[in-house]
Amino acid sequence: MDLQTQTEIEAAAFRRLRDHLRNRTDVQNIDMMNLAGFCRNCLSRWYQEAAADKGIQLDKATSREIVYGLPFDEWKRKYQLDATSEQLSDFEHSHKSTK
Repeated sequence: MDLQTQTEIEAAAFRRLRDHLRNRTDVQNIDMMNLAGFCRNCLSRWYQEAAADKGIQLDKATSREIVYGLPFDEWKRKYQLDATSEQLSDFEHSHKSTK
């Protein structure tokens, strides 16, 4: 596979992941962090960092809107639930080894 084709496939896979996460508003970021070690915010930060590697400066709000599909504050207001004590405990436990 040539590099251009690989890049196009990777971009298509990213867009599919982004769109999947936009549609799965029921999946909370803390659950993603607990299960997979990353969330929408991580993905938006990676997007921002990749843009910076290409000399394109994106602020946090813009990169989050690209991933979330709407302004982050609006997404939080519509879809984010308060974390339960169990979710917070799981988060603390799962991230002890990374500190």
